[in-house]
Amino acid sequence: QVQLAESGGGLVQPGGSLRLSCAASGFTFGTYRMYWVRQAPGKGLEWVSMVRTGGYITYADSVRGRFTMSRDNAKNTVYLEMNNLKPEDTGVYYCNGRDHWGQGTQVTVSS
Repeated sequence: QVQLAESGGGLVQPGGSLRLSCAASGFTFGTYRMYWVRQAPGKGLEWVSMVRTGGYITYADSVRGRFTMSRDNAKNTVYLEMNNLKPEDTGVYYCNGRDHWGQGTQVTVSS
C-alpha cells in the first residue's frame, strides 16, 4: 500500500523559512520521480518541483532560487527547503510519487 505523509508546514512571516518533509512507503522509492505540488486558496494545483531518480531537479519559475528540493533514498523521504517565503507561497503543499498523493501540509506566509 503506497503511502505519502507530508509534514513541516506552519505559519511563517514573509522572508522566513520552512522545511517540508514527505515520508514514503509501500513502493520502491528510489526508482520513482517525486514531485512537490501546491494549491493556493481558491486556486488550482501548481507544480513546484520534481526530482528524478538520478537526482536531477527542476523547479517552477515562481520558486527557483528560493526553494531547494532533495531526496534521501535511504530514508524514503523527499524534502523541500523553502527560503525567503512570500505571501503568495501560501497554500497546501502535497508530495506526489508513483501517481499517489499525500494528505498535504499547510503553509501560511503572513505578517
